Amino acid sequence: MKILFNWVLFIVVIAVNALANILPINGYNTGQISGFYPNYFVPAGFTFSIWGIIYLSFLVYSITYTYYQLNQDKFPVINQYLDKVSPWYWATCILNASWILAWHYLQVLLSVLIMLLFLFALIQIFKSTQKIAKEMNLITRLSLVTPFSIYIGWISVATIANVTALLVKYQWTGGIHPIYWSVIMIFVAVIAGVYFIQQFKTISYPLVIAWAIWGIKAAQGAKSNLIETASVIGLFILISLTSKLTIQKAFSLRN
Repeated sequence: MKILFNWVLFIVVIAVNALANILPINGYNTGQISGFYPNYFVPAGFTFSIWGIIYLSFLVYSITYTYYQLNQDKFPVINQYLDKVSPWYWATCILNASWILAWHYLQVLLSVLIMLLFLFALIQIFKSTQKIAKEMNLITRLSLVTPFSIYIGWISVATIANVTALLVKYQWTGGIHPIYWSVIMIFVAVIAGVYFIQQFKTISYPLVIAWAIWGIKAAQGAKSNLIETASVIGLFILISLTSKLTIQKAFSLRN
C-alpha cells in the first residue's frame, strides 16, 4: 500500500505540473503568472529546467523506495528512515500540486502559505537525512538523500520569489527600492547556501542556489549593475566554497 501511495502521489505531481502548462490551468501558464508580478528577483526561463532534474531524481527515489520496501527484512535501518520521511515526502507532493492550483488561480497569499508549509516539510526531511546519510553507501545516498537536498535548495529560492511576488501584488516596498530588495534577497540566498555548506557539508544545496542566482543574473543583470555585481559576488562565494568542499570530500574518500 505504501509503495502504491508513493507512486500515485509522484504521478499526481507530474500530471498537475504538466497540465499547468499544457491546458493551461485557468488559462495561464506558470511563467505568464510570474509576469503579473514583475520584480528583479525573477530568474531567466532556462533556470526552471531544474524541475526536470528534480522530477528525475524523485523518479529514482521512487524506484529505490520500492526496492527497499520490497526487501524490508534485509534493510531495516534504511526502511526505518523511509518510514520516518515518507509522510513528509507525501505532504510535499500534496503541497506541490496545491501550490500550482493556488498560483494559477492567482491566489498569491494562499500560495505563499502553501510554500511555507512546503519548505517546512522539506526541512523536516532534510533533518532526518542528516542523521542517517553517513550510514548509507554512495549510491543509496544519491538515490534517497540527494533528491531532497536539491529540492530544498530550489524551494528555498522559490519561497523568496513567492514572497517577493506577494509584496509586488500588494505594492508594499517597505521603503526599499525593488533593485535593493533583489540584492538583499540574493545575499539571503547566498547566506543560506553558505550555512548549508558549513553546517551540513552538502554540495547539492549551494549548487542549486548558485544556479538560481545565475538565472537572476541572466534575466536581471542587464537592467542593473548592482544586481549584476551582487550576483557575481554570490556566485563566486558559493562556487568557491562548494569546490573546496568537493575537493575535501574527494580526498576523504581516497583516504
